[in-house]
Amino acid sequence: MQKSKILKTLVWGDQVSLAVLDTTALVNEAISRHALSPVAAAALGRTLTATAYLCSWLKGADSSLSVSINGGGAGGKICVSGDGNLNLRGFIENAGVQLPPRKDGKLDVGACVGNSGTITVVRDDKNGLPFTGTSELVSGEIAEDFSAYFLTSEQRPTAVALGVKIGTNGKCIDAGGLFLQPLPYADEEILLRTENEIKKYAALSSMIAEKGAEGIIESFEHTALSEREVSYRCFCSRKKTENLLLSLGEGDAKSLLLEQGKISVHCDYCNTDYVFDERAVTALFSPKESK
Repeated sequence: MQKSKILKTLVWGDQVSLAVLDTTALVNEAISRHALSPVAAAALGRTLTATAYLCSWLKGADSSLSVSINGGGAGGKICVSGDGNLNLRGFIENAGVQLPPRKDGKLDVGACVGNSGTITVVRDDKNGLPFTGTSELVSGEIAEDFSAYFLTSEQRPTAVALGVKIGTNGKCIDAGGLFLQPLPYADEEILLRTENEIKKYAALSSMIAEKGAEGIIESFEHTALSEREVSYRCFCSRKKTENLLLSLGEGDAKSLLLEQGKISVHCDYCNTDYVFDERAVTALFSPKESK
């Protein structure tokens, strides 16, 4: 069974961090959960990939990170969350959005996302107040927008390439990302080399299909290589939803039940509905027998 992964190493005299991700399985899980149209899958898939890279820098398993992109496009807002164990989940508001292709025949991700808005990243390493960074969208194509975010909000120039290829059956054929991030001591020549190198990866999804993430890494002279698995995982559950209803209080919960006939709680991240009828609500607030 194919798994998504991130490979990391140092290149060019250990002056640049290189990360290559194969996120095909991750994107296909998102497509399956949300019934994404091809252009929505490309937009959300690129965001999931970039967020996985950001999460790979989190300091601990209990650290968390969220990304929201609101560009005013036809697809609506994109939200993705992840943690230090590289568990990712996300959604796009208009999952079924349909748009004509661009003149070059490619999916019009820019029109789906829009470019009149911002990308916001909230990172919580559990050691104080969470860090929040925001930058203006550049194109809505996601890769350029994350590159701008790294430069303006984190002062870390980073070259970003992202690719998601959707087949005629609506499934993701190949998806991934490549990130070149010069380290603080990198010289000007390395910075320029990074900018030029990223231009070679305009067709990244096809390169992943041809070479695999490992093959792309091997085209660089690199040091020790690390590999981690990336998964689509949501932490919602019926038990957590029950606790949410309990926090409302019996009076408010039963008023809501009377008004709607049932209580339905929807998780946007995994597209799951938790439904409570009168019997379930009554049982929830009934005194539990002690054993």
